[in-house]
Amino acid sequence: MLLAQPLEMKTIYLGWYKEHPSAISSFQQMINASKGKQIVVFLDYDGTLSPIVCDPDRAFMSDQMRAAVQDVSKHFPTAIISGRSREKVYSFVKLNEVYYSGSHGMDTMGPAQKNHSYDDKYHYKTVDEEGNEFIVFQPAKDFLPAIKKMLVEMMERTKNIRGVVIEDNMFCLSVHYRHVKDGEDYERLEQEVKSMLVNYPEFHLTSGKKVLEIRPSIEWNKGHALEYLINNLGFDNSKTLLPIYIGDDTTDEDAFRVLRERGQGYPIVVSSKPTKTMAFHSLHDPSEVLSFLIRLGRWGGSNSNQG
Repeated sequence: MLLAQPLEMKTIYLGWYKEHPSAISSFQQMINASKGKQIVVFLDYDGTLSPIVCDPDRAFMSDQMRAAVQDVSKHFPTAIISGRSREKVYSFVKLNEVYYSGSHGMDTMGPAQKNHSYDDKYHYKTVDEEGNEFIVFQPAKDFLPAIKKMLVEMMERTKNIRGVVIEDNMFCLSVHYRHVKDGEDYERLEQEVKSMLVNYPEFHLTSGKKVLEIRPSIEWNKGHALEYLINNLGFDNSKTLLPIYIGDDTTDEDAFRVLRERGQGYPIVVSSKPTKTMAFHSLHDPSEVLSFLIRLGRWGGSNSNQG
């Protein structure tokens, strides 16, 4: 059985890989389909542009990756959509050419508004260091006081559980448990989170890679953020749009689903093992994401008519 198990796992992976072929080996096919269309690039951060690390504050992207993202953004509108706070993602990426959407899309800095189908109450104008004007959209703005209150309470509730890291992502709270012992300690942590949420019925709990996330119960996720940015870029009803979305987590599936429903573009999952996904293609890890982005940037540079 021990000898058969790796072969069985390999067979499963090859079957999954056939359904979700490499975005690198499929690159030319994607490019052929992009003729006469406007490519727009959407990227997750953790596990996509940076490796998953034990300390969330040290999820740094490499200089090579930053250069690749910058090169892509010179040729195609590019946005990063993350569960992190928008400010924290910007502090890691440090590129003014890119649009940023944090807190699973609940805090989006996009281009100056080109349509008014979203409530103005949650918009405000801002200017970056270079004087460029942007619109910030925060559909969960009304929940900020409760989130601040929960942050204090959650820190108090978990102060005696070793290994817990609570990250304030502005419009959601991320409770990291990568360093929490399995078993009793984790069960206690989960119970404390669920017990606190009883008093906050307007919030709900989701999970990711070694993290529990407390989020406002509004109909808004990375898929909505993707649509919002497409709208504000002026491509809402465009049949010439070709979006590419690369992400590694369950929260990215909402964006993958949007692209499938639109019948446009390429949802690409980053995964080293078979996983249930709405993505069409796959990349093994951030190093393959880097290779894909370098190739896309080079192609964009030699095809200036692509935007």
